[in-house]
Amino acid sequence: MKWNNKFNYPKSTRSIEDGYRKYSLGEEKLPSVTTILSVTKSEEEKAALANWKVRVGFKEANRIKTEASSRGTSMHSYIEDYLKGRINESFFESNEQYKNMAKEIIKKGLDNKLDEIYGIEETLYYPEQYAGTADLIGVYQGNDVVIDFKQSNKLKKTDYIQDYFLQLGAYTLAHDIVHGTKMKAGIILLCTKDILFQEFKIQGAELKMYQNLFLGRVEKFYEMNNIA
Repeated sequence: MKWNNKFNYPKSTRSIEDGYRKYSLGEEKLPSVTTILSVTKSEEEKAALANWKVRVGFKEANRIKTEASSRGTSMHSYIEDYLKGRINESFFESNEQYKNMAKEIIKKGLDNKLDEIYGIEETLYYPEQYAGTADLIGVYQGNDVVIDFKQSNKLKKTDYIQDYFLQLGAYTLAHDIVHGTKMKAGIILLCTKDILFQEFKIQGAELKMYQNLFLGRVEKFYEMNNIA
């Protein structure tokens, strides 16, 4: 993969304040994209999550969440190491689940599609509004895009991953505002624990819609917290 350092991404630190994850960028402390989405969930979404926890049991729900989080972190790290050229042949030979998931995303989602890399795990922010971390920013099949890597227990339908699209709306919009770009798409590359691959893409009018929808969630977040 060709690296292109055309953008100067800021350094940031993360902390928990008043129960919210925040990014510190210089003098600014901004709520994270995931915090905003979590806090502003609809009552229906909150009820569905609560019902699931009751149905499977709180202990089992926590186990599933912890296991998925650990698997996702390991998968992300492997993909990052691959893109940075840190993977050697012996590393490829092991058969751990998260590595197989990462390899599937690399093989079907990145190889022969990713033209250039602008950054990996970079902080993106909208001044005075929000901040987040994008998994990958670069040129994908000829277009400037933001890519997020996701793992799942099972295949996803678009109706169930609206928050993923809102995340991409947030990241692409922040990149455009700060770096003067016109991001063409937001892409989700997902692999299930059974090594089934899915790609989701939002672009054009749909991308603009999710950018605007996320701005609505930002406004709701600040209203809920009585912040002008």
